[in-house]
Amino acid sequence: MNSSIVVVVLASAVAYGTPLLYAALGELLAERSGVLNLGVEGMMLVGAVLGFLAVQRIDGPKGVVLPLAVAVAALAGAVAALVLAFLVITLRANQIVAGLALTILCGAAGLSSYIANDFELAANPARYSFEEVNAFGLQELPVVGPVIFGQTWLVYASWICVVLVGLYLSRTRPGLNVRAIGEVPAAADAMGISVTRYRYAHTIAGGAFAGVGGACFSLALTPLWVDGLTGGTGWIAIALVIFAFWRADLCLVGAYVFGAFSALPLILQAKGYTVTPQLFQALPYVMTIVVLVIVSSGIGRRRLGAPASLGVPYVREER
Repeated sequence: MNSSIVVVVLASAVAYGTPLLYAALGELLAERSGVLNLGVEGMMLVGAVLGFLAVQRIDGPKGVVLPLAVAVAALAGAVAALVLAFLVITLRANQIVAGLALTILCGAAGLSSYIANDFELAANPARYSFEEVNAFGLQELPVVGPVIFGQTWLVYASWICVVLVGLYLSRTRPGLNVRAIGEVPAAADAMGISVTRYRYAHTIAGGAFAGVGGACFSLALTPLWVDGLTGGTGWIAIALVIFAFWRADLCLVGAYVFGAFSALPLILQAKGYTVTPQLFQALPYVMTIVVLVIVSSGIGRRRLGAPASLGVPYVREER
């Protein structure tokens, strides 16, 4: 039963959906504050390449090096997000243009490729990588074994993050404040809530999540470096947040659905079936176009429950 194609697809959906889930949680935090971050793909690639570089260059045991590499990836994504935040919050640049520019700057033809070429990262696989955790032998259980108990620590950490982000946005005062900023920033500002501070903090936190999502590729799924390693996952994450109605729990469900689509061509090919890879490769770009249409449409945003001030720079009125 464990070797059936259904179980393999389910287990792969969780694994391949994990980097998407991290990126979507980061995008969720940014969008709840009113910032539309289209630079997720670039942040993921920067996190992936610097996390991979950290594994190759930091000396120490595996249990120390891997967490440090993930921390480096998160920091890299946060720094990239800080650049975006400065552009769209302080300088009030167009959020769509700024996000696309950041992705080009950090993407496969930009900074991530330059770092990889400069340090010759493509020459060798990762020294260490996250492996499946078989706690108490539960991985051998039918169906749930490989799907639930045969995953890496990055998967289990993502589940904790989903719970924490969901509780933060719905049950804490700072979370409610950021939701108020995303809806009516002027009213939140009048109540003494710093719109600028909250938007900076949540955009940077979102970048850190994206960096970790990138590290999932270079340190777990494919522990080696190739340009454009993330393969458009950042674009799907942006779409996923909208189709998940800006809820953390639905981001998890959607991430695994898209994860199954990502893994399915590889599984079918391994089973001897012929598939058309172009269909799956085109999916991120189709989803991005749909998202931009929805975000640009006031009716679509209202129906899906988007933050009312999403993508709108806040200009404080003089008193």
